[in-house]
Amino acid sequence: MAPYELAKCGDLGDAPVNPASLEDLLERIEKLLRQAPCSRRRAAVGRRRPSDHAADHARASPKGRPPLGMVHFDAHSDTWDTYFGGYKYTHGTPFRRAVEEGLLDPKRVVQIGIRGSLYKRDDNDWAVEQGMRVITIEEYFDLGVDKVIAEARRVVGDGPTYVSFDVDGLDPAYAPGTGTPEIGGYTPHEAQRMLRGLRGLDLVGGDVVEVSPPFDMSGNTALVGVTMMWEILCLLAESVAKRKGRI
Repeated sequence: MAPYELAKCGDLGDAPVNPASLEDLLERIEKLLRQAPCSRRRAAVGRRRPSDHAADHARASPKGRPPLGMVHFDAHSDTWDTYFGGYKYTHGTPFRRAVEEGLLDPKRVVQIGIRGSLYKRDDNDWAVEQGMRVITIEEYFDLGVDKVIAEARRVVGDGPTYVSFDVDGLDPAYAPGTGTPEIGGYTPHEAQRMLRGLRGLDLVGGDVVEVSPPFDMSGNTALVGVTMMWEILCLLAESVAKRKGRI
């Protein structure tokens, strides 16, 4: 696939940051995305900062768009209520906030690869109670890649869908440069197969998160992260081209 021939693709550069205020940081990212020339049919945005996945991207969606579905690759559900003594906006809470704000339709969300330790015993219960399809890593290996792809496609259906890829969904043997590694994950090749299995869905945006280069001096995690971002860019460019009748 040649995404640059299918759609207009551009690099917006680094988003402005405010290390003292997470809420202000989210507003800065949202403002950047709203000002993008392709804001109504954007391609992909990736970032290293280990925080809020799709929340700021969804906030920058066109007015009147229905809640998005989502295919979420991760070791963690990221649907906790509070973290570190009551903080509502952290790297463990973004999708709970996104559902509460009407940005995500929980019944059209599938999470793939969930595993590892919890902050509280019932941390993952909320996602299931809201109707999210949570595929633990044990179920992932029992089903296999092809059946997981089929299940993801069933859950999100034909509606607008976001793709969020956290590199800690991968086994840390392949991506150690992340803040919360969890052993026992899938391989990069399996992740590529799953992403490619999303072709044809109504994909409207995506991210790759939690790549932390200082934790992996070999650079392998950064390579894995940018490769996954390339896979998502190809999917999004094809989706844009289909919506515009180019293919």
